[in-house]
Amino acid sequence: MMTNEQANELFRQYRKTGDKSVRNKLVENYMYIAEILAKKFAGRGVEYDDLLQVASEALILGVEKFDPDMGNQFTTYVTPTITGMIKNYFRDYSRSVRLPRRIYTLGTRIKNETNEYYKQYGVKPTVKQLAEKLGESEEAVMEAMESRHPVSLDGTVQNEDGDGVLYDVIPDPVDSFEKFDDAQSLKDEIKKLSPTEQKVVALRFVQGKSQSEVGKILGVSQMFVSRAERKIVEKLKEALSQ
Repeated sequence: MMTNEQANELFRQYRKTGDKSVRNKLVENYMYIAEILAKKFAGRGVEYDDLLQVASEALILGVEKFDPDMGNQFTTYVTPTITGMIKNYFRDYSRSVRLPRRIYTLGTRIKNETNEYYKQYGVKPTVKQLAEKLGESEEAVMEAMESRHPVSLDGTVQNEDGDGVLYDVIPDPVDSFEKFDDAQSLKDEIKKLSPTEQKVVALRFVQGKSQSEVGKILGVSQMFVSRAERKIVEKLKEALSQ
């Protein structure tokens, strides 16, 4: 176990160099905090190993963000961070479809890093910037972001006429989803689409990307995306008319 002075020297070294081996030494030194807090919340319907994974991710985040020259001890600084992430995990655990632990923890790190980046620069980081900062692939970051933010029918997107929602941006000739009264049923039917079709919905109608942009992301032609849109809408209209 390091003394506070020894640990603070390593914190300063990590802040200066970003050396992951230094970070890992600090994480190992303070892992007992994650273990204690995970045990504290165990036995409430979630396995201890799952809670320890969440607590460990929070500990890593705390190590990465801690400034030893701000006057606080690390144990005092990191305990609320770990506790908060565990409580958030319990909140999200009640979802009908639980995210894989790896995706959940990465998504939490992405959320925290995005908030920090926005506070510092006033804009949100790109997927590439997040991937570099978190030491993950761009594909992993995108997967976590999409999993934590499933298709939302009332999510605002930008179209040629200004802001709109998914109901408003489905193109002709199928005349959008405005005819559907039951939004929840529509959401349920979207979940039944194939992974590729769900990606098309998310990219086109939530993120507001053009058909050409979607085609490049998925590695298909613009014509394929256009046909996929028509097919998706027809499938949903048929399902909801029954």
